[in-house]
Amino acid sequence: MPTLISPATPTADRRRWAGLAVLVLAVLLVAIDATVLVLAIPSITETMAPSATQLLWIGDVYSFVLAGLLVSMGSLSDRIGRRRLLLGGTAAFGAASLLAAYAGGPGTLIAARALLGLAGATIMPSTLSLIRALFPDARERATAIGLWGAAATAGAAGGPLLGGLLLEHFWWGSVFLLNLPVMALLLVLGRWLLPESRDPSPGGFDLPSVLLSMAGLIGVVYAVKEAAAHGPAHWQVPVVGLLGAFALWRFVRRQLRLDAPLLDVRLFADARFTAATLGALIAIFGMGGVVFFTSQYLQLVRGYSPLTAGLAELPAFLGSMAAAMLSAQLARRVGARGTLAGGMALLGLALGVLGWLRQDTPYLVLAVVFVAVGVAEGLVYTLSSALVLTAAPAEKAGAASAVSETAYELGTALGIALFGSVVTAVYTGSVPVPAGVDPAAGQSLGGALEAAKGLPSALGEPLVQAARAAFTHGMALASLLAGVLVLAGALLAWRLLRERE
Repeated sequence: MPTLISPATPTADRRRWAGLAVLVLAVLLVAIDATVLVLAIPSITETMAPSATQLLWIGDVYSFVLAGLLVSMGSLSDRIGRRRLLLGGTAAFGAASLLAAYAGGPGTLIAARALLGLAGATIMPSTLSLIRALFPDARERATAIGLWGAAATAGAAGGPLLGGLLLEHFWWGSVFLLNLPVMALLLVLGRWLLPESRDPSPGGFDLPSVLLSMAGLIGVVYAVKEAAAHGPAHWQVPVVGLLGAFALWRFVRRQLRLDAPLLDVRLFADARFTAATLGALIAIFGMGGVVFFTSQYLQLVRGYSPLTAGLAELPAFLGSMAAAMLSAQLARRVGARGTLAGGMALLGLALGVLGWLRQDTPYLVLAVVFVAVGVAEGLVYTLSSALVLTAAPAEKAGAASAVSETAYELGTALGIALFGSVVTAVYTGSVPVPAGVDPAAGQSLGGALEAAKGLPSALGEPLVQAARAAFTHGMALASLLAGVLVLAGALLAWRLLRERE
């Protein structure tokens, strides 16, 4: 579909790149919001005293809702206009941020994070699909996607650092208030600099498809979370899981029959599209849960302040930015196959190194791991987004972009749920709680540290040491399992892209 900004004049060229800056600002903020809360988890635990299950929901409900709605919102943006949906979602994101900042309890915070996920689902696919409209030239578009990917990965990696800076001086709700001035700027500049872009012949918006996709994704992820929290024998797990799988099956069948499907599932016949989607899903699935617990390890096990913990994770931020910027050039030199599979292999090896994590592991080892994880995330995220966007027709850019983002967010939610359950299971099975001590000490490391404050040193110190050792052991085991999974995913991506290369 032709863009509303002609690439022929210097003025139009400057306007395109200025428009890209607005999109980069949008994706940067949404990506930061996905991880900025990580360093605030200990503070939230102390202030709100959430249960272990509530703590996991606070961490991943944002990605959970985002994953369930991205496909629907991406298709909606193709129909009503990508700029319109982007600006509407931006206003909603600001309102939800205000609610989250002043949440009075775990339930309110979980609800606010869910609303943030709903608003974020309108923003992410619109940003990537508008790049397709702004940059019809393939080489320019690759550069633009590299900048976009750098913002997304840098935002996710830099969220903990920014959170640490804020938490050093303010309460945990300040990490959400950061969104408000940026959202106001985005609304003003977006209306001025971004062109409207939509599918000229979108067909009807099929509501049953929307409901089926939401029910399927949310049902499957909820079943996984419940299995992780309560075991697969819990009655909700098979019931909700089967209903979710059935809804997804019906969704695919319906898309194949519709003249104007919500998502053209035939796109998966393209090896680039399938490899990119599965690669992003597996990589982020393996990384998500481990990264969620890394900040807790730095603060609660090693005793770092929030700011020091954020600075400790800075190598990941720098590595992700550099890799995203260079991903297009690297793909041209060694091919998409080698770049995607190589990035996943690097991530798998880095996560595997954390399998030998100890309480006193030298920081130099952690820094090298953080660099490798950041580089791998930058390569995989940016290249997979570019492959998905290139494989899809221009008029379906919104829906196709949503598939890439869904894989990312779904992987995050599943990673936190599954690998978080590994950490929790090892912890709860290893920490003896003395009689008369708050049972929360046996459920989470934060609970143990809080309970130890009211105990004599003869009881409190052994409890703290046992809790830290159990948490570290659980995190090491989860990291090792995640590394093996991602390495298997690298082999799968290599095989899927063999014919294309």
